[in-house]
Amino acid sequence: MAGAGEAGSGARAPRPGDRVPPHSEDAERAVLGCALQDASRILDLCIERQISGGSFYVQRHQSLFETMMALHADRKPVDFVTVAERLRETGLLDGVGGEDELARLISGTPTTAHAEYYIQRVYENHLLRRIIDAARGVTEDCYKGELEAESMLSSAEETFYGLSEQRLGVERTWGQLVNDEMREVEILIREKKGLTGISTGYQDIDNMLLGMQKGDLIVLAARPSMGKTSLALNIAENVALGARRQTPRPVAVFSLEMSAESLVRRMICCHARVSSQSLSSGNVGQPEHGQLMGAADVLRNAPIYVDDTAGLEAMDLRARARRLKRKYGVEFIVVDYLQLMNFSKFAAEGRQRETAAISQALKGMAKELKVPVLVLSQLSRAPETREKNAVPKLSDLRDSGAIEQDADVVMLLRRPCKYKSDAEAGDQRLAIVDIAKHRNGPTGEVRLNFEENFTRFENRAEGVDAGGDE
Repeated sequence: MAGAGEAGSGARAPRPGDRVPPHSEDAERAVLGCALQDASRILDLCIERQISGGSFYVQRHQSLFETMMALHADRKPVDFVTVAERLRETGLLDGVGGEDELARLISGTPTTAHAEYYIQRVYENHLLRRIIDAARGVTEDCYKGELEAESMLSSAEETFYGLSEQRLGVERTWGQLVNDEMREVEILIREKKGLTGISTGYQDIDNMLLGMQKGDLIVLAARPSMGKTSLALNIAENVALGARRQTPRPVAVFSLEMSAESLVRRMICCHARVSSQSLSSGNVGQPEHGQLMGAADVLRNAPIYVDDTAGLEAMDLRARARRLKRKYGVEFIVVDYLQLMNFSKFAAEGRQRETAAISQALKGMAKELKVPVLVLSQLSRAPETREKNAVPKLSDLRDSGAIEQDADVVMLLRRPCKYKSDAEAGDQRLAIVDIAKHRNGPTGEVRLNFEENFTRFENRAEGVDAGGDE
């Protein structure tokens, strides 16, 4: 089908021994012929299907399509006369075959009724060529041997995931971005929800953050036994079940410390408001049994996906998250917790450098997948040595200041009842979430209730819940 004739007509000439990349010159001509006859509809279809100049294999077809798109973007008519005139002005008319070629394109396409079929063929062939190019690049990198095998696998997955992601949206101009954002603004004004991101299920936290935003790295840090895993799981459950009248969203939980079975049991007990200790000892009555069955029914179909692989490498976790995003459309990710992750490439440089690399990888994952990522982190002992109340600060983030630098939001969790010298130590239910860093908004403290028997955090109504063990 291809060869000297095709190369002479403007196609890229293959090198000796090469197979000709997938393409259809007839389909490309048909798209151009349809566009010359019904530009406003056909070019909009091309934009929707992500057809660009590079989608055409024949070089002169590229030039012709790009000229049409330039006229279309300038809101000028696109037809035989205007296209010929623009090509003449830019010195490209002879290169595409002159006015005779434009006439042949129109006469060779008697109807525009099948334009979508031709556009789809051009799109598919272009995608196949890009897959071949990506595979060739990966193969070359493998032969060079400059990267470790695991890093090479992650890089290859990222390359092909990028191709997959580009199928979901088109490159947008600044004007289009502004228009899209104004549509969101109008929705916010009309619906008055007060959220631009995903709800945590906790009203006061949502009021501060306006929800968890796409691409944000959110760090939840605390000393041991403060309940950070419980809060993270509560938020994951709220997102998956659609708390605060939001649409339920798929959630991925990477549990590096707790097994999947333990995590599921804790979540069922928490939702049922049954003590896991009572369940472990078998001290559960008929009402509690019914509550557990009801909780299981609710959670059974929740879109939650758990990976409990211990000691995950940062790049491996990123690759697994990428697969979950592709397979299940995950919209929120929880990682429990950062200090249990590894990044062997930087391990020899010390734990602080390794932690910084892990933090950067997690932020990169949030941006790449366009989802909020909630990462749990340990705090150092500094709060306990600094003051009796052990109020944590951003500088207490363990192992590296890079965590603070990379995070969009840092939440520091503490429970006053854990420290006898605290003025509010008598309130056994009080938990304080200090939003110590918020890149795009206010900071400050949020007060929640923590029901320790059920490992459940709940919204707190000041003046009603305050006052101790009532």
